[in-house]
Amino acid sequence: MILLGLTSLTLAGAQSSNGSPANPVEPDPSKPNIVILLADDWGFTDVGAFGGEMATPNLDALAANGVRFSNFHVAGSCSPTRAMLQTGVINHRAGLGNMPETIPPEHLGKPGYESHINDRVVTIAEQLGAAGYATYLSGKWHLGHTPETLPTARGYRRAFALSQSGADNFENKPNLLLYDEADWTEDGRRAVLPERFYSSTLIIDKMMGYIDEGRGSGRPFLASVNFIANHIPVQASDADVAAYDGRYDAGWDALRRSRREGAIRAGVMPEGMRFVRMDTTGDWARLTPEERAQRTGAMEVYGGMATAMDREVGRLVDHLKAIGEYERTIFVFLSDNGGEATDPMSAGGFTTFNTRMLYDQRVEQQGRRGSFTSIGAGWASSVSSPLRGYKFTASEGGLRVPLIIAWPGNPAFRTGSVAGGFAHVTDITPTLLSLAGVAPQQGEWRGRAVEPMIGRDLTPALTGQVEGVHPADAPFGYELSGNAVLFKGDWKLVKNLPPYGTGEWELYNIAQDPGEVTNLASAEPSIHAQMQADYNDWAKANGVLPMPEGYSAPKQIFDNALSNLLIPRLLALWPWVLALVAGIAGLVWWRRRRKRT
Repeated sequence: MILLGLTSLTLAGAQSSNGSPANPVEPDPSKPNIVILLADDWGFTDVGAFGGEMATPNLDALAANGVRFSNFHVAGSCSPTRAMLQTGVINHRAGLGNMPETIPPEHLGKPGYESHINDRVVTIAEQLGAAGYATYLSGKWHLGHTPETLPTARGYRRAFALSQSGADNFENKPNLLLYDEADWTEDGRRAVLPERFYSSTLIIDKMMGYIDEGRGSGRPFLASVNFIANHIPVQASDADVAAYDGRYDAGWDALRRSRREGAIRAGVMPEGMRFVRMDTTGDWARLTPEERAQRTGAMEVYGGMATAMDREVGRLVDHLKAIGEYERTIFVFLSDNGGEATDPMSAGGFTTFNTRMLYDQRVEQQGRRGSFTSIGAGWASSVSSPLRGYKFTASEGGLRVPLIIAWPGNPAFRTGSVAGGFAHVTDITPTLLSLAGVAPQQGEWRGRAVEPMIGRDLTPALTGQVEGVHPADAPFGYELSGNAVLFKGDWKLVKNLPPYGTGEWELYNIAQDPGEVTNLASAEPSIHAQMQADYNDWAKANGVLPMPEGYSAPKQIFDNALSNLLIPRLLALWPWVLALVAGIAGLVWWRRRRKRT
Protein backbone atom coordinates (compact mmCIF):
# COMPACT_ATOMS: atom_id res chain seq x y z
CA MET A 1 0.00 0.00 0.00
CA ILE A 2 1.09 3.57 -0.71
CA LEU A 3 0.37 5.77 2.30
CA LEU A 4 -0.49 9.45 2.44
CA GLY A 5 2.82 10.05 4.12
CA LEU A 6 4.06 10.76 0.62
CA THR A 7 2.36 14.14 0.82
CA SER A 8 4.83 15.32 3.39
CA LEU A 9 7.81 14.29 1.35
CA THR A 10 9.89 16.70 -0.69
CA LEU A 11 12.26 15.75 -3.41
CA ALA A 12 15.47 16.49 -1.62
CA GLY A 13 17.88 17.74 -4.21
CA ALA A 14 15.28 17.66 -6.99
CA GLN A 15 14.92 21.43 -7.09
CA SER A 16 17.15 24.30 -6.20
CA SER A 17 15.84 27.28 -4.23
CA ASN A 18 14.90 29.18 -7.39
CA GLY A 19 12.82 26.32 -8.80
CA SER A 20 15.45 25.11 -11.26
CA PRO A 21 15.92 21.36 -11.64
CA ALA A 22 18.94 19.94 -9.88
CA ASN A 23 21.30 17.60 -11.69
CA PRO A 24 20.67 14.79 -11.91
CA VAL A 25 17.16 13.80 -10.78
CA GLU A 26 17.12 10.12 -9.98
CA PRO A 27 13.95 8.09 -10.57
CA ASP A 28 11.94 7.52 -7.40
CA PRO A 29 9.65 4.49 -7.88
CA SER A 30 7.93 5.18 -4.54
CA LYS A 31 6.29 8.28 -6.01
CA PRO A 32 2.71 7.95 -7.28
CA ASN A 33 1.81 8.02 -10.95
CA ILE A 34 -0.78 10.62 -11.94
CA VAL A 35 -3.50 10.20 -14.58
CA ILE A 36 -5.65 13.22 -15.46
CA LEU A 37 -8.78 12.30 -17.42
CA LEU A 38 -10.33 15.41 -18.98
CA ALA A 39 -13.70 15.06 -20.71
CA ASP A 40 -14.97 17.67 -23.15
CA ASP A 41 -18.35 19.38 -22.65
CA TRP A 42 -19.70 16.84 -20.12
CA GLY A 43 -22.50 18.24 -17.97
CA PHE A 44 -22.80 17.89 -14.19
CA THR A 45 -24.92 14.72 -14.29
CA ASP A 46 -23.35 13.01 -17.31
CA VAL A 47 -21.57 10.55 -15.00
CA GLY A 48 -23.66 7.79 -13.43
CA ALA A 49 -22.10 8.47 -10.02
CA PHE A 50 -23.47 12.02 -10.23
CA GLY A 51 -27.03 10.89 -10.98
CA GLY A 52 -27.06 10.38 -14.74
CA GLU A 53 -28.60 7.54 -16.74
CA MET A 54 -25.72 7.08 -19.21
CA ALA A 55 -23.60 3.96 -18.84
CA THR A 56 -20.28 5.06 -17.28
CA PRO A 57 -19.27 2.01 -15.21
CA ASN A 58 -15.54 2.73 -15.25
CA LEU A 59 -15.89 6.30 -14.04
CA ASP A 60 -18.41 5.09 -11.47
CA ALA A 61 -15.81 2.60 -10.23
CA LEU A 62 -13.26 5.40 -9.80
CA ALA A 63 -15.89 7.36 -7.87
CA ALA A 64 -16.56 4.37 -5.60
CA ASN A 65 -12.82 4.13 -4.92
CA GLY A 66 -12.30 7.86 -4.56
CA VAL A 67 -13.90 11.16 -3.61
CA ARG A 68 -16.56 13.03 -5.59
CA PHE A 69 -16.61 16.83 -5.43
CA SER A 70 -20.12 18.23 -5.80
CA ASN A 71 -19.21 21.95 -5.68
CA PHE A 72 -16.31 22.00 -8.13
CA HIS A 73 -15.99 24.82 -10.68
CA VAL A 74 -14.16 25.41 -13.96
CA ALA A 75 -14.41 28.03 -16.74
CA GLY A 76 -17.37 28.32 -19.09
CA SER A 77 -15.37 27.06 -22.08
CA CYS A 78 -12.50 24.77 -22.84
CA SER A 79 -9.10 26.45 -23.21
CA PRO A 80 -9.43 28.77 -20.17
CA THR A 81 -10.18 25.69 -18.05
CA ARG A 82 -7.25 23.84 -19.59
CA ALA A 83 -4.88 26.72 -18.85
CA MET A 84 -5.94 26.76 -15.19
CA LEU A 85 -5.78 22.96 -14.91
CA GLN A 86 -2.24 22.86 -16.29
CA THR A 87 -0.89 25.77 -14.21
CA GLY A 88 -2.94 26.41 -11.06
CA VAL A 89 -3.14 30.04 -12.20
CA ILE A 90 -6.30 31.98 -13.09
CA ASN A 91 -6.94 32.07 -16.85
CA HIS A 92 -6.42 35.85 -17.19
CA ARG A 93 -2.86 35.55 -15.92
CA ALA A 94 -2.11 32.42 -17.96
CA GLY A 95 -2.90 34.03 -21.34
CA LEU A 96 -6.42 32.69 -21.83
CA GLY A 97 -8.54 35.70 -20.85
CA ASN A 98 -10.53 34.46 -23.81
CA MET A 99 -10.09 31.58 -26.24
CA PRO A 100 -9.19 32.05 -29.93
CA GLU A 101 -12.65 31.21 -31.22
CA THR A 102 -14.49 33.75 -29.03
CA ILE A 103 -11.99 36.58 -28.52
CA PRO A 104 -12.89 39.99 -30.01
CA PRO A 105 -10.11 41.45 -32.20
CA GLU A 106 -9.84 44.45 -29.87
CA HIS A 107 -8.57 42.19 -27.06
CA LEU A 108 -6.26 39.82 -28.95
CA GLY A 109 -2.61 40.15 -27.93
CA LYS A 110 -3.17 42.32 -24.87
CA PRO A 111 -1.71 41.10 -21.55
CA GLY A 112 -3.61 38.03 -20.45
CA TYR A 113 -5.40 37.84 -23.80
CA GLU A 114 -2.72 36.15 -25.89
CA SER A 115 -5.21 33.30 -26.54
CA HIS A 116 -2.45 30.78 -25.86
CA ILE A 117 -0.58 29.71 -22.75
CA ASN A 118 1.97 32.43 -22.04
CA ASP A 119 5.52 32.25 -20.73
CA ARG A 120 4.61 33.75 -17.35
CA VAL A 121 3.19 30.47 -16.04
CA VAL A 122 4.67 27.06 -15.22
CA THR A 123 2.79 23.87 -16.04
CA ILE A 124 2.34 20.84 -13.85
CA ALA A 125 4.37 18.89 -16.42
CA GLU A 126 7.31 21.27 -16.06
CA GLN A 127 7.24 20.99 -12.28
CA LEU A 128 6.84 17.22 -12.16
CA GLY A 129 9.38 16.76 -14.96
CA ALA A 130 11.94 18.72 -12.94
CA ALA A 131 11.20 16.37 -10.04
CA GLY A 132 11.99 13.21 -12.02
CA TYR A 133 8.63 12.37 -13.59
CA ALA A 134 8.09 11.12 -17.13
CA THR A 135 5.42 13.39 -18.62
CA TYR A 136 2.96 12.44 -21.36
CA LEU A 137 -0.06 14.08 -23.01
CA SER A 138 -2.56 12.76 -25.50
CA GLY A 139 -5.62 14.40 -27.01
CA LYS A 140 -6.90 17.95 -27.00
CA TRP A 141 -4.43 20.66 -25.96
CA HIS A 142 -6.07 23.90 -27.25
CA LEU A 143 -3.48 26.11 -25.55
CA GLY A 144 -1.42 27.07 -28.59
CA HIS A 145 -0.30 25.80 -31.97
CA THR A 146 3.17 27.34 -32.42
CA PRO A 147 6.38 25.47 -31.52
CA GLU A 148 6.81 27.43 -28.29
CA THR A 149 3.23 26.80 -27.12
CA LEU A 150 2.82 23.11 -27.95
CA PRO A 151 2.91 20.58 -25.07
CA THR A 152 6.49 19.45 -25.73
CA ALA A 153 7.62 23.05 -25.20
CA ARG A 154 5.70 23.20 -21.91
CA GLY A 155 7.09 20.21 -20.05
CA TYR A 156 5.68 17.14 -21.79
CA ARG A 157 8.29 14.64 -22.99
CA ARG A 158 5.86 12.90 -25.36
CA ALA A 159 2.66 14.45 -26.71
CA PHE A 160 0.03 13.59 -29.28
CA ALA A 161 -1.97 16.80 -29.35
CA LEU A 162 -4.82 18.63 -31.07
CA SER A 163 -4.32 22.39 -30.94
CA GLN A 164 -7.94 23.21 -31.83
CA SER A 165 -11.28 23.15 -30.00
CA GLY A 166 -12.40 19.92 -31.66
CA ALA A 167 -12.15 17.67 -34.71
CA ASP A 168 -13.84 14.76 -36.44
CA ASN A 169 -13.87 11.55 -34.41
CA PHE A 170 -13.62 9.05 -37.29
CA GLU A 171 -11.18 10.64 -39.75
CA ASN A 172 -8.38 13.18 -39.96
CA LYS A 173 -10.73 16.06 -40.65
CA PRO A 174 -11.35 19.31 -38.75
CA ASN A 175 -14.55 20.97 -37.69
CA LEU A 176 -15.03 22.40 -41.17
CA LEU A 177 -17.17 25.25 -39.82
CA LEU A 178 -14.13 26.65 -37.99
CA TYR A 179 -10.90 25.26 -39.47
CA ASP A 180 -9.32 24.26 -42.77
CA GLU A 181 -7.47 21.23 -41.40
CA ALA A 182 -7.18 19.24 -38.20
CA ASP A 183 -4.01 20.34 -36.41
CA TRP A 184 -2.81 17.10 -34.79
CA THR A 185 0.87 17.01 -33.87
CA GLU A 186 3.11 14.44 -32.20
CA ASP A 187 6.14 15.66 -30.30
CA GLY A 188 5.86 19.02 -32.04
CA ARG A 189 5.67 17.65 -35.60
CA ARG A 190 2.71 16.99 -37.87
CA ALA A 191 1.13 13.75 -36.73
CA VAL A 192 0.30 10.84 -39.02
CA LEU A 193 -3.12 9.47 -38.10
CA PRO A 194 -4.47 6.04 -39.03
CA GLU A 195 -6.82 5.93 -42.00
CA ARG A 196 -9.61 4.64 -39.76
CA PHE A 197 -9.86 5.34 -36.04
CA TYR A 198 -12.13 6.54 -33.28
CA SER A 199 -10.87 9.53 -31.30
CA SER A 200 -11.27 8.18 -27.74
CA THR A 201 -9.63 4.88 -28.70
CA LEU A 202 -6.75 6.60 -30.50
CA ILE A 203 -6.11 8.94 -27.56
CA ILE A 204 -5.89 5.99 -25.14
CA ASP A 205 -3.79 3.94 -27.57
CA LYS A 206 -1.25 6.76 -27.72
CA MET A 207 -1.13 7.16 -23.95
CA MET A 208 -0.72 3.44 -23.28
CA GLY A 209 2.10 3.38 -25.84
CA TYR A 210 3.90 6.24 -24.07
CA ILE A 211 3.50 4.59 -20.67
CA ASP A 212 4.82 1.26 -21.94
CA GLU A 213 7.71 2.96 -23.73
CA GLY A 214 8.85 4.61 -20.48
CA ARG A 215 8.43 1.66 -18.12
CA GLY A 216 12.08 0.73 -18.19
CA SER A 217 13.16 4.13 -16.84
CA GLY A 218 11.76 3.48 -13.38
CA ARG A 219 10.27 6.97 -13.32
CA PRO A 220 6.76 7.69 -12.09
CA PHE A 221 4.63 9.26 -14.81
CA LEU A 222 2.16 12.06 -15.39
CA ALA A 223 -0.40 11.04 -18.02
CA SER A 224 -2.61 13.91 -19.19
CA VAL A 225 -5.46 12.31 -21.18
CA ASN A 226 -7.65 14.85 -22.97
CA PHE A 227 -10.65 13.41 -24.78
CA ILE A 228 -12.60 15.30 -27.46
CA ALA A 229 -15.75 13.48 -26.33
CA ASN A 230 -18.42 14.93 -26.20
CA HIS A 231 -17.44 18.06 -28.16
CA ILE A 232 -19.29 18.72 -31.40
CA PRO A 233 -19.43 17.00 -33.82
CA VAL A 234 -21.02 14.36 -31.58
CA GLN A 235 -20.22 10.97 -33.14
CA ALA A 236 -20.23 7.33 -32.07
CA SER A 237 -20.39 3.83 -33.53
CA ASP A 238 -23.77 2.42 -34.52
CA ALA A 239 -23.47 -0.21 -31.79
CA ASP A 240 -22.87 2.36 -29.04
CA VAL A 241 -25.73 4.53 -30.29
CA ALA A 242 -28.09 1.54 -30.48
CA ALA A 243 -27.66 0.97 -26.74
CA TYR A 244 -29.64 4.18 -26.19
CA ASP A 245 -32.43 3.45 -28.66
CA GLY A 246 -35.66 4.91 -27.28
CA ARG A 247 -34.03 6.10 -24.05
CA TYR A 248 -34.84 9.76 -24.69
CA ASP A 249 -38.25 9.54 -26.32
CA ALA A 250 -39.91 11.36 -23.39
CA GLY A 251 -37.94 14.53 -24.18
CA TRP A 252 -35.55 16.93 -22.51
CA ASP A 253 -37.85 18.11 -19.70
CA ALA A 254 -38.38 14.54 -18.53
CA LEU A 255 -34.63 13.91 -18.60
CA ARG A 256 -33.92 17.12 -16.68
CA ARG A 257 -36.36 16.03 -13.96
CA SER A 258 -35.02 12.49 -13.73
CA ARG A 259 -31.44 13.69 -13.49
CA ARG A 260 -32.37 16.07 -10.68
CA GLU A 261 -33.78 13.09 -8.77
CA GLY A 262 -30.68 11.04 -9.60
CA ALA A 263 -28.32 13.78 -8.36
CA ILE A 264 -30.19 13.93 -5.05
CA ARG A 265 -30.02 10.13 -4.67
CA ALA A 266 -26.30 10.20 -5.49
CA GLY A 267 -25.72 12.73 -2.71
CA VAL A 268 -24.31 15.45 -4.96
CA MET A 269 -27.36 17.74 -4.64
CA PRO A 270 -29.31 18.62 -1.48
CA GLU A 271 -32.68 17.04 -0.77
CA GLY A 272 -35.56 19.13 -2.11
CA MET A 273 -33.36 21.42 -4.22
CA ARG A 274 -35.29 23.56 -6.68
CA PHE A 275 -34.47 24.05 -10.32
CA VAL A 276 -35.59 26.24 -13.23
CA ARG A 277 -36.77 25.58 -16.75
CA MET A 278 -34.50 27.60 -19.00
CA ASP A 279 -35.95 30.04 -21.53
CA THR A 280 -33.92 28.43 -24.31
CA THR A 281 -35.59 25.04 -23.81
CA GLY A 282 -38.14 24.38 -26.53
CA ASP A 283 -41.60 22.87 -26.08
CA TRP A 284 -41.19 19.13 -26.71
CA ALA A 285 -44.94 18.71 -27.26
CA ARG A 286 -44.90 21.19 -30.15
CA LEU A 287 -42.21 19.34 -32.13
CA THR A 288 -43.29 17.38 -35.18
CA PRO A 289 -42.61 13.61 -35.21
CA GLU A 290 -39.72 14.25 -37.61
CA GLU A 291 -38.23 16.88 -35.31
CA ARG A 292 -38.54 14.56 -32.31
CA ALA A 293 -36.82 11.77 -34.22
CA GLN A 294 -33.92 14.08 -35.03
CA ARG A 295 -33.63 15.36 -31.48
CA THR A 296 -33.87 11.98 -29.75
CA GLY A 297 -31.40 10.57 -32.28
CA ALA A 298 -28.87 13.29 -31.47
CA MET A 299 -29.12 12.57 -27.75
CA GLU A 300 -28.74 8.83 -28.38
CA VAL A 301 -25.49 9.59 -30.19
CA TYR A 302 -24.39 11.73 -27.24
CA GLY A 303 -25.00 8.82 -24.87
CA GLY A 304 -23.12 6.43 -27.16
CA MET A 305 -20.16 8.80 -27.36
CA ALA A 306 -19.99 9.12 -23.57
CA THR A 307 -20.13 5.36 -23.04
CA ALA A 308 -17.42 4.84 -25.67
CA MET A 309 -15.18 7.28 -23.80
CA ASP A 310 -15.88 5.57 -20.49
CA ARG A 311 -14.96 2.21 -22.05
CA GLU A 312 -11.58 3.64 -23.04
CA VAL A 313 -11.04 4.88 -19.49
CA GLY A 314 -11.65 1.30 -18.40
CA ARG A 315 -9.16 0.01 -20.92
CA LEU A 316 -6.46 2.32 -19.53
CA VAL A 317 -7.29 1.30 -15.95
CA ASP A 318 -7.14 -2.39 -16.89
CA HIS A 319 -3.77 -1.83 -18.55
CA LEU A 320 -2.38 -0.18 -15.42
CA LYS A 321 -3.62 -3.11 -13.36
CA ALA A 322 -1.99 -5.56 -15.76
CA ILE A 323 1.41 -3.86 -15.50
CA GLY A 324 1.20 -3.46 -11.71
CA GLU A 325 0.79 0.33 -11.65
CA TYR A 326 -2.88 0.71 -10.67
CA GLU A 327 -2.62 1.01 -6.88
CA ARG A 328 0.20 3.57 -7.03
CA THR A 329 -1.71 5.79 -9.49
CA ILE A 330 -3.74 8.89 -8.62
CA PHE A 331 -6.70 9.37 -10.96
CA VAL A 332 -8.39 12.73 -11.57
CA PHE A 333 -11.52 12.97 -13.71
CA LEU A 334 -13.23 16.23 -14.63
CA SER A 335 -14.97 18.04 -17.48
CA ASP A 336 -13.75 21.33 -18.97
CA ASN A 337 -17.19 23.01 -18.81
CA GLY A 338 -20.90 22.22 -18.87
CA GLY A 339 -22.96 20.81 -21.73
CA GLU A 340 -22.74 22.37 -25.20
CA ALA A 341 -25.89 24.13 -26.48
CA THR A 342 -24.50 25.36 -29.80
CA ASP A 343 -26.35 23.79 -32.75
CA PRO A 344 -25.41 24.97 -36.25
CA MET A 345 -28.58 23.39 -37.64
CA SER A 346 -30.72 25.64 -35.43
CA ALA A 347 -28.67 28.78 -36.02
CA GLY A 348 -30.35 29.51 -39.35
CA GLY A 349 -28.99 31.61 -42.19
CA PHE A 350 -25.55 31.02 -43.58
CA THR A 351 -24.41 28.80 -40.67
CA THR A 352 -27.11 26.21 -41.32
CA PHE A 353 -26.64 26.46 -45.08
CA ASN A 354 -22.89 25.97 -44.71
CA THR A 355 -23.35 22.97 -42.40
CA ARG A 356 -25.64 21.29 -44.94
CA MET A 357 -23.11 21.97 -47.70
CA LEU A 358 -20.15 20.52 -45.77
CA TYR A 359 -21.78 17.56 -43.98
CA ASP A 360 -24.30 14.78 -44.52
CA GLN A 361 -27.13 16.01 -42.30
CA ARG A 362 -29.74 13.36 -43.00
CA VAL A 363 -31.42 12.24 -39.76
CA GLU A 364 -30.48 8.60 -40.31
CA GLN A 365 -26.80 9.61 -40.61
CA GLN A 366 -26.57 11.34 -37.22
CA GLY A 367 -23.38 10.47 -35.38
CA ARG A 368 -21.85 8.64 -38.32
CA ARG A 369 -18.78 9.39 -40.41
CA GLY A 370 -19.33 12.59 -42.42
CA SER A 371 -22.09 13.95 -40.17
CA PHE A 372 -22.14 16.95 -37.84
CA THR A 373 -24.40 16.18 -34.89
CA SER A 374 -25.06 18.40 -31.88
CA ILE A 375 -27.60 18.13 -29.06
CA GLY A 376 -28.72 21.80 -28.91
CA ALA A 377 -30.02 23.90 -26.03
CA GLY A 378 -32.87 21.58 -24.95
CA TRP A 379 -30.67 18.59 -24.23
CA ALA A 380 -27.81 20.81 -22.97
CA SER A 381 -30.13 21.94 -20.19
CA SER A 382 -30.68 18.26 -19.35
CA VAL A 383 -27.05 17.13 -19.28
CA SER A 384 -26.25 20.04 -16.92
CA SER A 385 -29.34 19.25 -14.79
CA PRO A 386 -30.39 20.24 -12.21
CA LEU A 387 -28.34 23.40 -12.64
CA ARG A 388 -29.13 26.59 -14.54
CA GLY A 389 -27.19 27.29 -17.74
CA TYR A 390 -24.63 25.40 -19.79
CA LYS A 391 -21.35 25.97 -21.66
CA PHE A 392 -20.29 29.63 -22.16
CA THR A 393 -22.54 30.85 -19.32
CA ALA A 394 -21.37 31.83 -15.85
CA SER A 395 -24.37 30.05 -14.33
CA GLU A 396 -23.75 26.86 -12.36
CA GLY A 397 -24.59 24.65 -15.36
CA GLY A 398 -21.69 26.22 -17.24
CA LEU A 399 -19.15 26.17 -14.42
CA ARG A 400 -20.03 23.34 -12.00
CA VAL A 401 -18.88 19.97 -13.35
CA PRO A 402 -18.12 16.50 -11.94
CA LEU A 403 -14.76 15.97 -10.26
CA ILE A 404 -13.51 12.58 -9.07
CA ILE A 405 -10.14 12.05 -7.39
CA ALA A 406 -9.09 8.47 -6.56
CA TRP A 407 -5.90 6.84 -5.30
CA PRO A 408 -6.73 3.13 -5.01
CA GLY A 409 -3.64 2.26 -3.01
CA ASN A 410 -4.02 5.03 -0.45
CA PRO A 411 -6.21 4.03 2.53
CA ALA A 412 -6.21 7.60 3.88
CA PHE A 413 -8.61 8.69 1.13
CA ARG A 414 -12.27 8.87 2.24
CA THR A 415 -13.41 6.52 -0.52
CA GLY A 416 -16.97 6.64 -1.80
CA SER A 417 -17.58 10.00 -0.16
CA VAL A 418 -18.79 13.38 -1.43
CA ALA A 419 -16.91 16.61 -0.62
CA GLY A 420 -19.38 19.49 -0.74
CA GLY A 421 -17.09 22.44 -0.10
CA PHE A 422 -16.21 24.93 -2.85
CA ALA A 423 -13.36 23.72 -5.06
CA HIS A 424 -11.85 25.10 -8.25
CA VAL A 425 -9.85 23.82 -11.21
CA THR A 426 -6.84 25.86 -10.05
CA ASP A 427 -6.73 23.54 -7.02
CA ILE A 428 -5.82 20.47 -9.08
CA THR A 429 -2.15 21.22 -9.77
CA PRO A 430 -1.31 22.21 -6.14
CA THR A 431 -3.12 19.10 -4.90
CA LEU A 432 -1.28 16.72 -7.23
CA LEU A 433 2.09 18.30 -6.45
CA SER A 434 1.35 17.87 -2.74
CA LEU A 435 0.31 14.23 -3.15
CA ALA A 436 3.47 13.61 -5.17
CA GLY A 437 5.65 15.25 -2.54
CA VAL A 438 6.88 17.91 -4.96
CA ALA A 439 7.41 21.44 -3.66
CA PRO A 440 5.37 23.83 -5.84
CA GLN A 441 6.82 26.89 -7.52
CA GLN A 442 6.34 29.99 -5.36
CA GLY A 443 6.48 32.73 -7.98
CA GLU A 444 9.96 31.92 -9.27
CA TRP A 445 11.05 29.30 -11.77
CA ARG A 446 14.54 28.69 -13.13
CA GLY A 447 15.73 32.09 -12.08
CA ARG A 448 12.82 34.18 -13.38
CA ALA A 449 9.63 35.55 -11.89
CA VAL A 450 6.43 33.69 -12.82
CA GLU A 451 2.79 33.82 -11.80
CA PRO A 452 2.35 32.07 -8.45
CA MET A 453 -0.36 29.44 -8.23
CA ILE A 454 -3.59 30.57 -6.59
CA GLY A 455 -5.12 27.10 -6.09
CA ARG A 456 -5.31 25.31 -2.76
CA ASP A 457 -4.36 21.77 -1.75
CA LEU A 458 -7.49 19.59 -1.60
CA THR A 459 -5.81 16.83 0.44
CA PRO A 460 -7.69 17.69 3.66
CA ALA A 461 -10.99 17.25 1.77
CA LEU A 462 -9.78 13.98 0.26
CA THR A 463 -9.01 12.55 3.69
CA GLY A 464 -12.24 13.81 5.26
CA GLN A 465 -10.62 16.33 7.58
CA VAL A 466 -12.65 19.21 6.11
CA GLU A 467 -15.49 19.73 3.59
CA GLY A 468 -13.68 22.51 1.76
CA VAL A 469 -10.31 24.24 1.76
CA HIS A 470 -11.29 27.76 0.65
CA PRO A 471 -11.95 30.27 3.48
CA ALA A 472 -15.57 31.44 3.63
CA ASP A 473 -14.55 35.11 3.69
CA ALA A 474 -12.13 34.94 0.74
CA PRO A 475 -13.51 36.36 -2.55
CA PHE A 476 -12.79 34.28 -5.64
CA GLY A 477 -13.32 35.99 -9.03
CA TYR A 478 -13.89 34.69 -12.55
CA GLU A 479 -14.65 36.22 -15.96
CA LEU A 480 -14.92 34.96 -19.51
CA SER A 481 -16.48 36.71 -22.50
CA GLY A 482 -18.12 39.27 -20.21
CA ASN A 483 -19.87 36.62 -18.10
CA ALA A 484 -18.58 37.09 -14.60
CA VAL A 485 -18.71 35.65 -11.08
CA LEU A 486 -17.54 36.32 -7.59
CA PHE A 487 -17.70 33.40 -5.16
CA LYS A 488 -17.52 34.11 -1.43
CA GLY A 489 -18.37 31.32 0.96
CA ASP A 490 -21.89 30.15 0.15
CA TRP A 491 -22.59 33.25 -1.92
CA LYS A 492 -22.32 33.70 -5.67
CA LEU A 493 -22.55 37.03 -7.50
CA VAL A 494 -23.13 36.38 -11.20
CA LYS A 495 -23.65 38.34 -14.40
CA ASN A 496 -24.41 36.86 -17.83
CA LEU A 497 -24.45 38.98 -20.97
CA PRO A 498 -27.10 38.40 -23.65
CA PRO A 499 -28.07 35.93 -25.04
CA TYR A 500 -27.49 34.10 -21.74
CA GLY A 501 -28.75 36.80 -19.36
CA THR A 502 -29.61 40.45 -18.88
CA GLY A 503 -26.14 41.76 -18.06
CA GLU A 504 -27.28 42.63 -14.50
CA TRP A 505 -25.63 41.33 -11.33
CA GLU A 506 -27.62 38.63 -9.54
CA LEU A 507 -26.98 37.10 -6.11
CA TYR A 508 -27.54 33.49 -5.03
CA ASN A 509 -26.80 31.36 -2.00
CA ILE A 510 -25.55 28.30 -3.91
CA ALA A 511 -25.31 26.14 -0.77
CA GLN A 512 -29.07 26.44 -0.21
CA ASP A 513 -30.00 27.15 -3.84
CA PRO A 514 -27.53 25.47 -6.25
CA GLY A 515 -30.20 25.67 -8.97
CA GLU A 516 -29.97 29.50 -8.86
CA VAL A 517 -33.74 29.89 -8.59
CA THR A 518 -34.06 32.84 -6.18
CA ASN A 519 -32.13 36.03 -6.91
CA LEU A 520 -31.37 37.60 -3.50
CA ALA A 521 -29.96 40.89 -4.83
CA SER A 522 -32.91 42.89 -3.42
CA ALA A 523 -33.21 40.89 -0.21
CA GLU A 524 -29.47 41.19 0.62
CA PRO A 525 -28.43 44.65 -0.66
CA SER A 526 -25.33 44.97 1.52
CA ILE A 527 -23.93 41.58 0.43
CA HIS A 528 -24.83 42.41 -3.18
CA ALA A 529 -22.98 45.74 -3.02
CA GLN A 530 -19.93 44.42 -1.17
CA MET A 531 -19.48 41.52 -3.58
CA GLN A 532 -19.67 43.89 -6.56
CA ALA A 533 -16.89 45.93 -4.97
CA ASP A 534 -14.90 42.74 -4.38
CA TYR A 535 -15.38 41.74 -8.01
CA ASN A 536 -14.26 45.15 -9.28
CA ASP A 537 -11.09 44.89 -7.18
CA TRP A 538 -10.43 41.39 -8.52
CA ALA A 539 -11.06 42.39 -12.15
CA LYS A 540 -8.70 45.38 -11.88
CA ALA A 541 -5.98 43.29 -10.24
CA ASN A 542 -6.23 40.63 -12.96
CA GLY A 543 -6.41 42.91 -16.01
CA VAL A 544 -9.95 42.00 -17.07
CA LEU A 545 -10.98 44.01 -20.14
CA PRO A 546 -14.55 45.27 -20.74
CA MET A 547 -16.31 43.61 -23.66
CA PRO A 548 -17.04 45.64 -26.82
CA GLU A 549 -20.58 46.97 -27.19
CA GLY A 550 -22.97 44.29 -28.46
CA TYR A 551 -20.51 41.40 -27.90
CA SER A 552 -21.78 37.85 -27.52
CA ALA A 553 -19.75 34.64 -27.67
CA PRO A 554 -21.92 32.91 -30.34
CA LYS A 555 -21.77 35.97 -32.60
CA GLN A 556 -18.01 36.29 -32.11
CA ILE A 557 -17.48 32.65 -33.10
CA PHE A 558 -19.27 33.36 -36.38
CA ASP A 559 -17.40 36.66 -36.94
CA ASN A 560 -14.00 35.07 -36.24
CA ALA A 561 -14.79 32.12 -38.52
CA LEU A 562 -15.90 34.56 -41.22
CA SER A 563 -12.68 36.59 -41.08
CA ASN A 564 -10.26 33.72 -40.41
CA LEU A 565 -11.77 31.00 -42.58
CA LEU A 566 -14.63 31.89 -44.91
CA ILE A 567 -13.22 35.09 -46.40
CA PRO A 568 -9.81 33.47 -47.09
CA ARG A 569 -11.65 30.55 -48.72
CA LEU A 570 -13.54 32.96 -50.95
CA LEU A 571 -10.37 34.90 -51.77
CA ALA A 572 -8.68 31.64 -52.74
CA LEU A 573 -11.47 31.13 -55.28
CA TRP A 574 -11.00 34.63 -56.76
CA PRO A 575 -8.61 33.59 -59.59
CA TRP A 576 -11.08 30.90 -60.64
CA VAL A 577 -13.92 33.42 -60.56
CA LEU A 578 -11.89 35.82 -62.70
CA ALA A 579 -11.07 33.05 -65.15
CA LEU A 580 -14.75 32.07 -65.35
CA VAL A 581 -15.84 35.69 -65.94
CA ALA A 582 -13.14 36.14 -68.56
CA GLY A 583 -14.22 32.91 -70.23
CA ILE A 584 -17.87 33.97 -70.32
CA ALA A 585 -16.93 37.42 -71.62
CA GLY A 586 -14.76 35.85 -74.29
CA LEU A 587 -17.57 33.52 -75.36
CA VAL A 588 -20.04 36.40 -75.58
CA TRP A 589 -17.56 38.47 -77.64
CA TRP A 590 -16.89 35.53 -79.97
CA ARG A 591 -20.62 34.87 -80.56
CA ARG A 592 -21.32 38.54 -81.26
CA ARG A 593 -18.41 38.75 -83.68
CA ARG A 594 -19.59 35.62 -85.43
CA LYS A 595 -23.07 37.10 -85.90
CA ARG A 596 -21.61 40.20 -87.50
CA THR A 597 -19.72 38.11 -90.05
